[in-house]
Amino acid sequence: MAVDVVRWAERLGVPASQVASLLGAYHLQTEAEKGLSVGSWAELPGRYRAEVDEPWAIFGDDLLLAILAGDPVGCVALDESASEPQVKRLWVDPGSRGSGAGTALMAGAMRLASDRGHRSLGLSVWSWRADAIAVYRRIGFEVVDSWEERDELVCLRARL
Repeated sequence: MAVDVVRWAERLGVPASQVASLLGAYHLQTEAEKGLSVGSWAELPGRYRAEVDEPWAIFGDDLLLAILAGDPVGCVALDESASEPQVKRLWVDPGSRGSGAGTALMAGAMRLASDRGHRSLGLSVWSWRADAIAVYRRIGFEVVDSWEERDELVCLRARL
């Protein structure tokens, strides 16, 4: 079954609650991986909770959804606030991993950045996410000197 990638603005009826579920799962998993005990979205730090509560206000037209069999199974955001656009919040529901949704989302983010005239795309990922780093490298990202202040983040960049 093919994975479709759509901008949330073109979401074809995908409710905000489903997008919130994807983003909330991403943040809860990340906090758990950091060793922090966060039991619900309400306990997330404010900046993360805002993404879950109002994804349209935070990401607007820059949030892409992976749709599989009519349901949203993943998301990724393009952040153009820095000098180089960056991928943020790549998440695929664990039950849909292996479906190609993550690769499709990354291809969509790369295409969106390229269509907007960017020549490269960056991202940072926690060092313990070896599987994600392998996927990024497979699709053309290379590890570069870090622009992050947090030591555990690995920075990568792809030419578009």
